[in-house]
Amino acid sequence: MARYLAQLDTADRQEPSEELAAKTAHLKEKLVKLESEMQRLAVMERLMLASPDQQISLTDPDSRSMATSGRGSGVVGYNVQVAVDTKHHLIVTHEVTNDGSDRAQLANIACRAKEVLGVDELEAVADRGYYSSEEILACDKAGITVTLPKPITSGIEAKGRFGKQDFVYLSDEDMYRCPAGEKLAYHFTNEENGLVLRRYWTNACQSCSIKQRCTIGKERRITRWEHEHVLEAVQKRLDKSPHAMRQRRETAEHPFGTLKMRMGATHFMMKRLPKVATEMALHVLAYNLTRVMNIMGIQPVMAAIRV
Repeated sequence: MARYLAQLDTADRQEPSEELAAKTAHLKEKLVKLESEMQRLAVMERLMLASPDQQISLTDPDSRSMATSGRGSGVVGYNVQVAVDTKHHLIVTHEVTNDGSDRAQLANIACRAKEVLGVDELEAVADRGYYSSEEILACDKAGITVTLPKPITSGIEAKGRFGKQDFVYLSDEDMYRCPAGEKLAYHFTNEENGLVLRRYWTNACQSCSIKQRCTIGKERRITRWEHEHVLEAVQKRLDKSPHAMRQRRETAEHPFGTLKMRMGATHFMMKRLPKVATEMALHVLAYNLTRVMNIMGIQPVMAAIRV
């Protein structure tokens, strides 16, 4: 707009002519369009800021921004959750959401799979994107044994210092043993983000010979969630089954690859969450039917359908 206004000022200083008049009229038209666009965007901004997640999709109001594997990249669409059995690669249950994060999806989809299978106990394997203390605890209470890696987000190890996993919890004494052999005693409990946390530290850090590898503060403090033992059990299961994550990739990613190939480059053709959920249900049904026919053969499947 500043450029167009400057051009108009320049035109005013020049001798009037037909060409100059036409140019001036054209610049004024551009200014009107820009001002109209600014007003439209201002209204859109107010609507966006008023929405719960501060997002608005003009193509599909229910779709949301989803991160993709590329750094800083994403796509506007839906997040599909599936539970796949490891033996036959059948999709046990699925759900379409517009939540771009998987962190709050673990317990819901695992409990639905347990209900569909009609079992008292279930073993579930997920990737690190599903790691959430509350979700893991909910699975544990529901009789679902989960295995998944914990994402490292603190960055302390990248700086060459000890991580929390280098501190050993001594359950009999309710203390932590640090890499230097000192014991971190319990001091107090507080609540943070809805989690009840216990705090541990020792006063021996100042004279520790390896303090620079541990903390830059006065002392190193360790935080323990009240249900930390559930998370520790998850880590132990992962340590005992290092092949679990490879099995997860071969199981859960297989159906997605097949479905995306069948759906084509545009994937979902429908708009709005209920319609997209219906479309996905049809894709899952077709996928499972194909799998069953490949496993059993067409004739046994047709015979079962007739019954």
